[in-house]
Amino acid sequence: MNRMSKIEPGQVRAESFEPKGFERCRILFADQLNLARGKYVPMSEAHKGHARMCVGTFAVTYDKQLVAAPGGGLLTGLPDMEVTFDPADLRPSWEANTQIALGSLRFKNEPFALCGRSALARAIAAWRAKGLDPMVGIEMEAYVFQRGANGEWVPYDTPGGFVYGTGPFADPAGLIEEVWATAAACGIPIESINAEFDAPQFELTLRFADAMKAADDAFLFRQMAREVLYKRGYLLSFLPKPFADKSGSGLHFNLSFTQSDGSNVFANDVASGTLSPTMQGAIAGMLHHHEALAAIMAPLTQSYARLQPASLSGYWANWGIDHRSVTVRVSAETGSAARIEHRMADCAASPYFAMAAMLQAGLLGLENGYELPPEELNDGLETISTDRHTPHDLGAALDALEADTVLSAAIGQDLVDNFIAIKREEVRILDGKSAEEQTAYYLHYI
Repeated sequence: MNRMSKIEPGQVRAESFEPKGFERCRILFADQLNLARGKYVPMSEAHKGHARMCVGTFAVTYDKQLVAAPGGGLLTGLPDMEVTFDPADLRPSWEANTQIALGSLRFKNEPFALCGRSALARAIAAWRAKGLDPMVGIEMEAYVFQRGANGEWVPYDTPGGFVYGTGPFADPAGLIEEVWATAAACGIPIESINAEFDAPQFELTLRFADAMKAADDAFLFRQMAREVLYKRGYLLSFLPKPFADKSGSGLHFNLSFTQSDGSNVFANDVASGTLSPTMQGAIAGMLHHHEALAAIMAPLTQSYARLQPASLSGYWANWGIDHRSVTVRVSAETGSAARIEHRMADCAASPYFAMAAMLQAGLLGLENGYELPPEELNDGLETISTDRHTPHDLGAALDALEADTVLSAAIGQDLVDNFIAIKREEVRILDGKSAEEQTAYYLHYI
């Protein structure tokens, strides 16, 4: 394939999507590092609806260091787990003759405690028990790299790029056209794509859906976009801070709740001037557990170079209406589009694990009657109404998560304990490393 070849908007490459039938199934699941683990099997095997893999995928770091993390099986012989899926509900793939099965995990005939997708399912069920169905729209930010003269990765050359830029000055090689067309062929609904604040950075927004579908779409979209561009000779990186002199890249969750009559429970909150108990409780819970949420939502050592004061990144434990300098932004839109936007996360986070944590924190706020702090009415840059903020490094964030036993229990203690153990080893490995060395460690995985 010619790496610089172009396709027209709305078209897909014939060699990738000719109707040749399906020969194989790519079984995928997200681990605690948000890596797309899986295997290929013939379609004749996919009808079984399950595949066996080693539980030790939950006992390794990015650089494959083995860790005796709780539940990871290192000290118990590295037994098998099962990836289970509905063989009648396979998804289109961006690879020829292939379908995708998105799996949940089971161990010893029970739901596996370390499965992020199962943790999200529990969080959704807890909200549905209150007659509310979580709906989520996801915004992702990423930088594009290309090969330099010596084969090293350097920023994609977009000299005419600017925030909200579109077209060839922002994307001279037509990369976004190909991502868009492939997403359409795979049934992943895009809301919008545009150049972000710093070149060559892009914002990639998916259409809102029920929380599980939104997480599935985000997980597959990130993998698809990275693989499609890599085959073109480019690297799409969702790292939170790959360049010290450029803006960070975030992951924003836009959350609303559908009631039994199909309406948005937040529909009239802004217009009425009084936030509903559901919105008040959800925001209060997210802010109450702010420091602990950082470990899950900003899970890299590099994440804390992005989470800084005056960075529009979710650093402060505050909220406001149509205010981008806060962590929880209440949209000014009303009706079906009314929502709250949580702005702390970055795309190193598993969308399943992060959304489960956000939903459980919000539910704790509602059920326990946490007090909602006053709205942020200051600029949020130089003047802020709170002194609470995210921890200053991943180690401190892990300490905060470990200390927040209420949130950990709600998410799933076993899952949290495993995550903390893996991440503490990651902190140890990267201790004393420069920003450039940290980027090199993470670059090919995120």
